[in-house]
Amino acid sequence: MIGNVRPALAVLVLIAAAATSGCVTLPPNAPRSAKDPLERWNRGVYRFNDVLDRAVAKPVARSYVRVVPKPMRTGVSNFFANLETPSVMMNDALEGHFKAAASDLGRFLLDSTVGIAGLLDPATAVGLDHNTADFGVTLGTWGVHPGPFIELPLLGPSDLRDAPAAVVDTYANPTQYVSDTAAKYSLWGVNLVRKRADLLPLDATLKTVFDPYAFVRDAYLQHRAYEVSTSRGDDSDDSPDDPDSGGASPR
Repeated sequence: MIGNVRPALAVLVLIAAAATSGCVTLPPNAPRSAKDPLERWNRGVYRFNDVLDRAVAKPVARSYVRVVPKPMRTGVSNFFANLETPSVMMNDALEGHFKAAASDLGRFLLDSTVGIAGLLDPATAVGLDHNTADFGVTLGTWGVHPGPFIELPLLGPSDLRDAPAAVVDTYANPTQYVSDTAAKYSLWGVNLVRKRADLLPLDATLKTVFDPYAFVRDAYLQHRAYEVSTSRGDDSDDSPDDPDSGGASPR
């Protein structure tokens, strides 16, 4: 049943996003970003995502924060962070950060056993750093250009490099290999709610900016440029000519 529903849902999402983007007007006198040649389409998808967020994701995330005690939410965050560690370890190694990859392995083994499947985080207590790395950053470290900004239906901000790279990280996550379909999608759903709950403090900021779409786009591009620059060990300031700077501010 789920296998039949997913393609249909994807088609409906794309149709709705396309229909929405077709009637989007750009803000008058707003500066155009060279990183966003698909701005009209992206703004339409952003508007579509925002409607879904306001109707579904945000209320569910608020209920999650209100109903679930903070210690339990911390355990949930620890659990999913632990599941992401194999992907982080793989990318740290591919980026040449072998000390970080060894730390990732130690974290995963310790948190998965002593930490009761990652619900607890004894690895941090013993000094094993919590690293962040993904295949998009790995490609950037190798010199792959990020390409144009893309707002993905349901998934939000990305770019031409990061969007397909996310598939690699997905298959490096242990949840991908859970054989029980109901359990797999339950984990996926809880993780989405957890991630949206983590973003709730930023909602107030978005209400104060003139152009939320441009704010989110620029913040995403700058953050990704910073992550790639950090991975490369580049101590110099990002410049507009840097193919991965995305117009980022100096570090």
